[in-house]
Amino acid sequence: MRSRVEAAASIFMMAPMPHPRRTYTAAEVDVAVARLGDPERLRHATEIVTHAAPGLARVLDGALADGGWFDSAHEELLARASSEPTPAERLAAVRALVDEQTRLGMLVGVAVGFELARELGASEPDDTTTEDG
Repeated sequence: MRSRVEAAASIFMMAPMPHPRRTYTAAEVDVAVARLGDPERLRHATEIVTHAAPGLARVLDGALADGGWFDSAHEELLARASSEPTPAERLAAVRALVDEQTRLGMLVGVAVGFELARELGASEPDDTTTEDG
């Protein structure tokens, strides 16, 4: 049986996506990810995401709901985790559930982030526009 994360990944991979303006090599992605470790690089992004958090949360919640990730199956997993016979087993089950939900949320969040970047890129002013107008 596939995990929810694998199922979510397959949904996003099957969805028709417009071709990106350019492709990225694994090396380019590795360098970009390494650069994200610099707190200064994330300061502006953190400010923007904090501003957009309510709207992004609605989009993420909608994507998760549309994918069926928090329906009766989710409730069943919660019930199963909470009914484990020993505290250690309950803790292990809850940790596993939280881990899977975190991975799923990150996966869907990244997909939302890519789409947000495309939307922002599509609305970029041309090079002749200045901040002063």
